[in-house]
Amino acid sequence: MGSEEKDIFLYDARVRHRYPLIAGIDEAGRGPLAGPVVASAVILPPDIVIKDLRDSKQTTEGLRRRLFWDIVSVAIDIGVGIVDADTIDRVNILNATRLAMERAVDDLRVRPDILLIDAISLPSLKIEQRSIVKGERVSASIASASIVAKVLRDEIMMEYHDRYPVYNFKSHKGYSTQEHVRLLQLHGPCPIHRRSFRKVMELSLLS
Repeated sequence: MGSEEKDIFLYDARVRHRYPLIAGIDEAGRGPLAGPVVASAVILPPDIVIKDLRDSKQTTEGLRRRLFWDIVSVAIDIGVGIVDADTIDRVNILNATRLAMERAVDDLRVRPDILLIDAISLPSLKIEQRSIVKGERVSASIASASIVAKVLRDEIMMEYHDRYPVYNFKSHKGYSTQEHVRLLQLHGPCPIHRRSFRKVMELSLLS
């Protein structure tokens, strides 16, 4: 195990003596122009080591899928929260992200002793919590949540690709790539585009 891989387990180990059940929370999909924001809460057993675990943004699709099943097979509990594009437009992306994370915690069957959250606080939840900037790099629980959220969101976007094939969501997953911008300008927004996002609004006017 390399030094970076060891570092990702350190934060959980430091807090576990006071808080045995740690729920790591992270999201996928804050930045895209289309689709939902998806959050996950993951409670791992103590002293578990998941080989090659790291932040989802530092993995290939194949590694993410393997890690997803490794996490699912060992986790004490996993919760998922999903907030759609209409709600994102109504409450803004930050509040929608918080809502997705709250739903992920509510989806847990086991009540955690502490929440380790990637860069966001959840004041509406009356559970001990810590907001950690770039938490997926120091917490195995948060890194696991980032993997679960990313894989599940990608699956949702694959389903949207079948429904709206002209946007080729299977390729860019709703992110603001050159291809997506070109197709959005050509076809205009579909029901899963985030119309409150400036680029979608601008391209809507041009389509």
